Amino acid sequence: KCLNSPEPLDWKIVKSIIEKETGPINNNFAFIDETPLASASIAQVHAAKLKTGEEVVIKVQKPQIDNLLKADLNFIYIASRVLEFLQPDFERTSLSAVAGDVKSSMLEELDFEKEAENIEEFREFLRDQGLRDSVTAPRVYRDQTTKKVLTMERLRGVSMVDAESIRTITNDPESLIITALNTWTTSVMNMPWFHADVHSGNLLVLDDGRVGFIDFGMVGRVGEKTFNAVSELSTSMALGDYEGMAKALLNMGATDEDVDVQKFGRDIEQVMNDMAKVSPDTMSVGVSGDGTVQAAISFDQNEVTDMLLKIVDVTEDNGLKLPREFGLLVKQSLYFDRYLKILAP
Repeated sequence: KCLNSPEPLDWKIVKSIIEKETGPINNNFAFIDETPLASASIAQVHAAKLKTGEEVVIKVQKPQIDNLLKADLNFIYIASRVLEFLQPDFERTSLSAVAGDVKSSMLEELDFEKEAENIEEFREFLRDQGLRDSVTAPRVYRDQTTKKVLTMERLRGVSMVDAESIRTITNDPESLIITALNTWTTSVMNMPWFHADVHSGNLLVLDDGRVGFIDFGMVGRVGEKTFNAVSELSTSMALGDYEGMAKALLNMGATDEDVDVQKFGRDIEQVMNDMAKVSPDTMSVGVSGDGTVQAAISFDQNEVTDMLLKIVDVTEDNGLKLPREFGLLVKQSLYFDRYLKILAP
């Protein structure tokens, strides 16, 4: 989202939104940078300083985006139902169910108060797990936060994939990605939801050596059946047991037909071999002069999505329908796999 760079809103429009939502700027802020740090289709982000002195960022929702998005998503959902009616084979792919899930998830992202709640819950999780010395998420300033404006602490650091800059912060970059991965995995096991968008713009190494998680608009939720199957899948993956991976996916998915587990395992092995050939591209990292991440990715995010789609294609070709949360979990795992290749080759 905020890694995209569509045309930014004019400052006058942004100012009017902030003042409509939180009151006169001079009452709350000592300064707001009129040039956005990042701009995307849903929102743009501005650096600012509160009158009390704290450095913050303000995430401002673009006007009318809620109505436009609702109209687009409703059209997609209706179109998917029509396609399933006209072509019954599409029912096997749960096209309308996926469209419905995407609609619910994206509409939830438009509620910045919900995102603020997610951030605060994640901070509580870090506290309860004794992780605050090594991992953090931004503090939310509730008095300056509404459904359309989110004001939070500014975390200064570099992208998790900027290996060169990370080595100026620590001589053990491998430990940082392992800390990030362990934190995320522990959150999957211990929280009612998980961060479902850990691309490299949302995972930072801070100047003080801590890992910073940002952007909690997209989250996923895992049921017990899926969680147990993912645990089996992870174990089988670590052992290189492709038939075991196939059985784990069978335990997770729904199917109306018999599945050839050996063939399924061979198909998975082919996908995993293709994934192993993918090399990250660290040349795409972009960092500003003060070390703040502006728009940094280490590899084409479409590449990650393509790998995920290959996994989904293999499962569907073998007669399975997987729950949406599985796709979200696997996509995050693919991100972490890329980061490990960069920081712990």
